Amino acid sequence: MTENPDRPPKNPLRTGFLRSSVRWFLIGAALLWSLAVLILVAVRWIDPPTTAVHMERRLQAWIHNTPYHERYQFVPLSQISPDFQHAVIAAEDARFYQHHGFDWQAMQIAAGDDMEGGRIRGASTLTQQLVKNLFFGTGRSILRKVAEFTLVPVAELVLGKQRILELYLNVVEWGPGVYGAESACRYYYRTSARNIDRQQSAQLAAILPLPLKRRPDHMQRYSGLILERMRQVGW
Repeated sequence: MTENPDRPPKNPLRTGFLRSSVRWFLIGAALLWSLAVLILVAVRWIDPPTTAVHMERRLQAWIHNTPYHERYQFVPLSQISPDFQHAVIAAEDARFYQHHGFDWQAMQIAAGDDMEGGRIRGASTLTQQLVKNLFFGTGRSILRKVAEFTLVPVAELVLGKQRILELYLNVVEWGPGVYGAESACRYYYRTSARNIDRQQSAQLAAILPLPLKRRPDHMQRYSGLILERMRQVGW
């Protein structure tokens, strides 16, 4: 069998470079994934001093030369009102205690809404949102989704539900420079997360999908739905 004279000869240098690039990319990805796993193990006992979202907001403020004041105070779950905890779960992840990191039922509903051309409902669980907050910031990409998909089961296994809820409530963004339940309560209502009432809890939970665009005092209708969900499950 003779070679086709019209086919250009392979460049061994180029082929070797591509193989080497792919190999080093995979090695780098594996190292970063391993580092993320180690961080998840660490935050089982150590409260995170910052997150990817916090750093992203600081960088954005620096780039645009805008004032930025960060409010971030980590408090134990025992110092966050049960009503507040339940309101966030009802608003963001109603099956939090039933799933293992992914809510496939919510994903199917969201996919169905998308295919019908209706409003797309988010299906991310609290665990997925926590992983995104800790490591990936607010950006979206296929690579981020793949990495998130592999880290969520690790978070469920290593952290457990109560620590996941505690971490999420303490690091999630609740407004411009406002992170965590304690800071949100003091910023919007001048009270502590321990003493916030049921209505205020629902209003704060209602702004979580768009914390930079929504205000708790403008969320009466949605907060009413959250309160109804809480009543339905006995909270």
